[in-house]
Amino acid sequence: MTKKYDVVIIGGGPAGIFTALELVEQTNMSIMLIEKGKDIDRRKCPIRDNGGACKSCLVCNMVCGLGGAGAFSDGKLTLSGEVGGWLPDYLGNAETKSLIKYVDNIYLKFGASNKLYGVGEEVEELERRSSLVELRLIPVPIRHLGTERCQSVLKTMRDHLKSRINIKLKTAAAKVMVNEGKVSGIETEDGDYYECQYLVLAPGREGSEWLSNQAKRLNLTMHNNPVDVGIRVEVPSAVLESITNVLYEVKLEYLSRNFNDRIRTFCMCPGGEVIMESTGGAEPVVSVNGHSYAEKHTGYTNFALLVSTSFTKPFHEPIAYGKYIARLANILSGGILVQRWGDLIEGRRSTPHSIARGMLQPTLKSAIPGDLSFVLPYRHLTGIIDMIQTMDKLVPGVASRHSLLYGVEVKFYSSRLQLNNRLETEIRNLFAIGDGAGVSRGLIQASASGIVAARAILRSHG
Repeated sequence: MTKKYDVVIIGGGPAGIFTALELVEQTNMSIMLIEKGKDIDRRKCPIRDNGGACKSCLVCNMVCGLGGAGAFSDGKLTLSGEVGGWLPDYLGNAETKSLIKYVDNIYLKFGASNKLYGVGEEVEELERRSSLVELRLIPVPIRHLGTERCQSVLKTMRDHLKSRINIKLKTAAAKVMVNEGKVSGIETEDGDYYECQYLVLAPGREGSEWLSNQAKRLNLTMHNNPVDVGIRVEVPSAVLESITNVLYEVKLEYLSRNFNDRIRTFCMCPGGEVIMESTGGAEPVVSVNGHSYAEKHTGYTNFALLVSTSFTKPFHEPIAYGKYIARLANILSGGILVQRWGDLIEGRRSTPHSIARGMLQPTLKSAIPGDLSFVLPYRHLTGIIDMIQTMDKLVPGVASRHSLLYGVEVKFYSSRLQLNNRLETEIRNLFAIGDGAGVSRGLIQASASGIVAARAILRSHG
């Protein structure tokens, strides 16, 4: 079957949705959005709801489906170009700032919270205290939606779009088709072909490997972002509430003593829970993540510690490297490992007995007690230990012997295509946006990248 559209968008996450939102407001072009997962209302994870080990579904409902991984994220809108992606590299700081404000107003229009964290005099004092212990605090304005409200906002966007564009769900893209240096269409795994003038690739982190393979097939230039590998830490909410009450998302950076690696906190979830997600493909892996809610509070706070490592040539497989590390944890545990900080420091593995006796009980009930030193490279593990001990000077209790460490967390946005300031690839009218393209690593910049692609299409289309 062959059909023709003006624009085809691959991926129904925030990047793809915002591309569509901008286009339908400005033009009557024919638009199709293709998403390999289910609709937001039908995305259920039986393991998350009922417990047990992850079954590594071929299409993971936690990261695939309309709304993307963002639909099940804790919905933090980070209103700064300094974190959350690389848009300033393409657009410059001033244009990125303006675009973030534009995107924020769209989220507000569709139901985002008016409350803003990360502003006020208290922020400066937290910056000062952080600098005294060699931590760099990056204060950013943040809106927190919560997982349930994030889904509500995305559903409202879906309802706004569904009568204006063709949304094709449970359909996986297979091949990008090109004719004489210009995109011509997309072939799906079902064997259907959709001809188009403009093709926007927004496959999300879960689809980054697919996008990388397409780039190789089409001889597109690829660049490596730093590879982010690490763990998720879980502590009582009281340990961090002096700073999360002010900032909500605490962005701390640290340079490790032994290797001078950049280590950062990521996706802090006050009152949240640790979850797992499956990254599909031919060889799926299970990694760890975190959520927090607008209305429900667990009494725990979790956050990721990620070590950013840049590799030089001939290394060119950052996604494969991240999957390799995650697979080690999967081999040892069948899913996600959890270890008490006290056990790690004393050089012993955690056991079900030691976890049960601890003051903290894992919010991820299916995590298997074990030893993270069998998984993480020495360079990464020593840096993470250094970071936790340093954070404990700022907020005592992070390095409690009862704190829980889950592994591993890997962010699959390490491959970046060669793009111009329109986020267009070396193939004419082929755009690559969002986390999967290595352009962003969060809701706001992913959404903003969709606006960039849509405006470029509108200018080209006249």
